[in-house]
Amino acid sequence: MKRIETGDDCDIHESVHVVEPAGDQRAAYIEGDAVIRSNSIVYPDVVIGTGLRTGHGVLVREETTIGDDCVLGTDSVIDGRTDIGDSLSMQTGVYVPPGTEIGDRVFLGPRAVLTNDPYPLRKDVGLVGPTLEDDVSIGANATILPDVTVGERAFVAAGAVVTRDVPPETLAVGTPASHRPLPNHLDTTNHGD
Repeated sequence: MKRIETGDDCDIHESVHVVEPAGDQRAAYIEGDAVIRSNSIVYPDVVIGTGLRTGHGVLVREETTIGDDCVLGTDSVIDGRTDIGDSLSMQTGVYVPPGTEIGDRVFLGPRAVLTNDPYPLRKDVGLVGPTLEDDVSIGANATILPDVTVGERAFVAAGAVVTRDVPPETLAVGTPASHRPLPNHLDTTNHGD
């Protein structure tokens, strides 16, 4: 059974492991112009747009969709059932749980952690990941708790622990994060647009 389908100009390093589909699963699909570096793992039922670039040791689990022109840093994990828009920049060691929604032009700094379980091993509840709307920036080592929405163009400072929704165009800082007006120098879309 075919493990992966790709468009033109894909460079998938030899040590990348593509998991074989089972049952009703479909082969992973990458539109084209991708570079997937060594020791990465891609599961079935993954759909990736054009221009993907990964670091080494990236994990992309099943039922994940990733848009065009995205970067997944070394040792980052997308743990399945996640929808990601275009132009994501995910740095080294980021964790994204199942049930997460990520918009366009989102930046996730090194070791940022998104979560989906409000009561690990204590209560049986539905798992709901965060929602990061378009042009969100998340700083290094920030933690976003389950079912939290970070609004469009919001900025989460490094090391913040976000326990409640962040309104659009707001700065979230501290532990637990408090909200402040977005400073003028940060009041723009990502990538300078």
